[in-house]
Amino acid sequence: MKLEKIETITGTIRVLTGLHVGGNKDNIEIGGMDQPIIKNPLNGEPYIPGSSIKGKMRSLIELGLFAGREQTMEYLKKGEPCGCGETDCVVCRIFGSSSSENRSDDLGPTRIIVRDAYLTEEFRKKFDLGELPMEEKYENTINRINGTAKDPRPLERVPAGVEFELNISFKVFDNDLKKPEDLINYVFKGLRLIELDALGGHSSRGCGQVEFRGLKHNDVPLPEDFLKSLKI
Repeated sequence: MKLEKIETITGTIRVLTGLHVGGNKDNIEIGGMDQPIIKNPLNGEPYIPGSSIKGKMRSLIELGLFAGREQTMEYLKKGEPCGCGETDCVVCRIFGSSSSENRSDDLGPTRIIVRDAYLTEEFRKKFDLGELPMEEKYENTINRINGTAKDPRPLERVPAGVEFELNISFKVFDNDLKKPEDLINYVFKGLRLIELDALGGHSSRGCGQVEFRGLKHNDVPLPEDFLKSLKI
């Protein structure tokens, strides 16, 4: 197996509704934040772990594009990512397979690398100047009998409008070029599925709607409506 090229996808992730990617709760104080977001320990900046983007992309692709595949369904029924390890499995070729028992020798390494998404320069400057406070959203449980709220708990979120840098690398091997599908197209579809779904936690309560803007493929700008034009 020979590495032929490494492709790139870059752009920005714009937060449309408050984003919550959970952080460390080990040192919560009385009256403190119950559900903090993850932050860079060196400067306190919020960021989106690459694993959050990659994991959500993978799960949505499995559920939306390959749920009818028998081998994939066996894993989804157990609540696990596909680990069939077969060379004809697009998911395992792109995202890798943790299964050593079923893994084909021709599968090769994971194709995709999703890097941690840090604040764009504009919003990093705002954060440094103290002009980018995080949002505190209180959530409650509703009493079904009298309709009153109880057990309020604070949820920390990155506010709407903030932008992060998107940076994806994608390896293409010689045996990929012999297959009928272009694997990187599934990455773009995965990004579109995230737009239609959400990133981070509490998505069913309105958190985590995002959009990808200013996308470039190998430094070549893509049309602004490129993701929306994809057939999912």
